Amino acid sequence: MTDSPVIDSPPHRFGARVLEGETLAEIAREIERTESDPEGVGIMTRKGRTYPIRLSGVPLKAAPLLKQELLSVGGEAAHARGVADLSVESTPVVLLATWGQYRRLLPKLRRQPFRLKELADEVDRALRAYVAHGRRTVPGVRRSLVLGDHPRVMAVLNVTPDSFSDGGKFLDPARAVAAAEAMIREGADLLDVGGESTRPRSSEVDPEEEWERIRPVLEGLRGRLTVPVSVDTRHPRVAERAIEAGADFINDVEGLRSEAMRTTVARTGAGVVVMHMRGTPATMQENLEYADLRGDVYAALAEATDAARRAGVAPGKILVDPGLGFGKSAEQSLELLVHAGEFRCLGYPVVVGASRKSFLGAILGDAGPPERLEAGIAAAVMAAEHGVALIRTHDVSPTVRALKVVAAARALAERPPRTEEALAASEPDT
Repeated sequence: MTDSPVIDSPPHRFGARVLEGETLAEIAREIERTESDPEGVGIMTRKGRTYPIRLSGVPLKAAPLLKQELLSVGGEAAHARGVADLSVESTPVVLLATWGQYRRLLPKLRRQPFRLKELADEVDRALRAYVAHGRRTVPGVRRSLVLGDHPRVMAVLNVTPDSFSDGGKFLDPARAVAAAEAMIREGADLLDVGGESTRPRSSEVDPEEEWERIRPVLEGLRGRLTVPVSVDTRHPRVAERAIEAGADFINDVEGLRSEAMRTTVARTGAGVVVMHMRGTPATMQENLEYADLRGDVYAALAEATDAARRAGVAPGKILVDPGLGFGKSAEQSLELLVHAGEFRCLGYPVVVGASRKSFLGAILGDAGPPERLEAGIAAAVMAAEHGVALIRTHDVSPTVRALKVVAAARALAERPPRTEEALAASEPDT
């Protein structure tokens, strides 16, 4: 390893520095500080940040036309070399353009053949979902979850004998209820109760046994909580009983792959977390090969949520979770954490659960679950900084405190600019 070279530079006379503004509002405020004309601030703000957008399976005939149209508005597009000699039938494409360039590009694409109108609509949806920040209410069966105003916390309460971190700790219903109430006092926004361990290579629990673990806890919590309750289950009958007993959300590690689960969620009106996992907990670590990790997980979640909507699940009740540690290596889980913000392009709030997971232990040199607290908080902060709406954690109080710092920083970054023109340029509906 060599040291970074010392840059030989002229004297510092003009204060040149690279700005780290992430939001259009930040860019607008920086341009305003130059005392530019207000209308010019709005125009220039749209040019202040490039948004790379990746597409898959773009037809051969569409790719050159897409690149040509993007070049015409000042952007750029990368595609496979095989497009030039017609040796491929389709290609991935990465678009590189500013907000303003996309706004000029999309109407042009909608007038073109080769499914470019459909492509334009999908790019538009993904871009708007990515840049949108704001409060939204996700209705549960009885209680709702407010997201988007600041990072929220989903507290883990496992009533299992064998969960990887807290197995056996809350088998006594009275102790579980007391723990739930303590988590709410610490600032949890949603309580997630689980009766089956889904750690790697765990065996499936009989749904009746799972229900008997969950039932007394839900009964004990009835009428005692103001925040919504989620049940972590992959069994439709357990989900149905849990909702009847007072649960508001279902957290399904199998991502609603079961038609019966989709039907149950739609019929009951429950909110739902759709998580990505290959196989089952018993088999999920047997195949960790992905052609394109983030693209494959994204496509699977897109397919799962589309299927949920076709089954009657309201889009406003859906959350998505890339499933860190579920059918992923330590390195793959870290990659998904670093790029968790990409999943906002699906149009649903994103949930991330990294708390005490083995990939954090691997980073720390095989540290056990009790030694992963600080790593879990670091992961929570990283996820929240990328726009993840809900952080699932065993360690509520320290996570809540850490996320307050993220919320304060976000509020500073999203402080609106002064001029109406700049404000309009920073809004996703421009």
